[in-house]
Amino acid sequence: MDPRPHRKRILMLGATGTIGRATTQALISRGYEVVCIVRPQPKTKAARSSSELETILPGALLRFADVTDAGSLAEEGFCGDTFDAVISCLASRTGTKKDAQRIDYQANQNVLDLARQFGVPQMVLLSAICVQKPKLAFQRAKLAFEEELIRSGLRYSIVRPTAFFKSLSGQIERVRAGKPYMLFGDGEMTSCKPISDADLAAFLVECLEQTHLQNKILPIGGPGPAITPKEQGAFLFSLSGQPPRFRSVTPKMLQLICGVLSAASRVFPPLTAKAEYARIGHYYATESMLVLDQETGAYSEALTPSTGQETLFDHYRKLWAEKQGDS
Repeated sequence: MDPRPHRKRILMLGATGTIGRATTQALISRGYEVVCIVRPQPKTKAARSSSELETILPGALLRFADVTDAGSLAEEGFCGDTFDAVISCLASRTGTKKDAQRIDYQANQNVLDLARQFGVPQMVLLSAICVQKPKLAFQRAKLAFEEELIRSGLRYSIVRPTAFFKSLSGQIERVRAGKPYMLFGDGEMTSCKPISDADLAAFLVECLEQTHLQNKILPIGGPGPAITPKEQGAFLFSLSGQPPRFRSVTPKMLQLICGVLSAASRVFPPLTAKAEYARIGHYYATESMLVLDQETGAYSEALTPSTGQETLFDHYRKLWAEKQGDS
């Protein structure tokens, strides 16, 4: 008898994204064997692509398959192998209806169907906190798949994180250049409890191991209190040594743009995607990324669970120091 303990084998989807990379490394550091399904590349770029992926996903076994093609996913991804669990960090790039249906719903459905076929007992899904108040195509697609996973019979964990650090770091260069920080409204109408890639990755892995995190929908934020956009901007100015400067854009402007583009898209269909982008922008400008209290209809900092160690402001300090070192 082999005295070595069984090394659990995980099939990882969406591994090339920032959360996917962090989750892959968290799995490997805990001793899991990880097989990453990555997008096939043209033959002219295949060798270089494979080398680059091995650099960003060290220690993982790479398989090239099209997640939107069930046949490719079965033959080139699952390959008839046995897995202890699947983790999906798949997400549509644009959020448009077609892209959301193709990735957020159908690609995940392909994975789920094959997981059931090949006897995979568990799936961890990275979803999003915003699906609790669905107004957008990608939110409805994510919710539709969540329902499929819940009904599937697999042990599941549906993780709904709040805002990511990357999405809240886009104005650092503006502040460094002495430009005002852009706000919607007064910058205090929304707030979030952002979570780092590493902390979220650790939580996703915990879902494989901790039974109290299984067969549940799990909203999750990072450590510390909820932060408004105005507080984010003020902190960046404190790092720069400059007095805070803000420029406000009314959310009504985005709403007007949404209306104009939606109307125009009925006549000129190519504008449909731009209309959806505008709706996405308006949503994030006006909705907090916190748990929605079903009794009051208000977003609740207190109901939003926290995990991890790194705060958004820790992240800002790190990025600021790195930029200072490069200059």
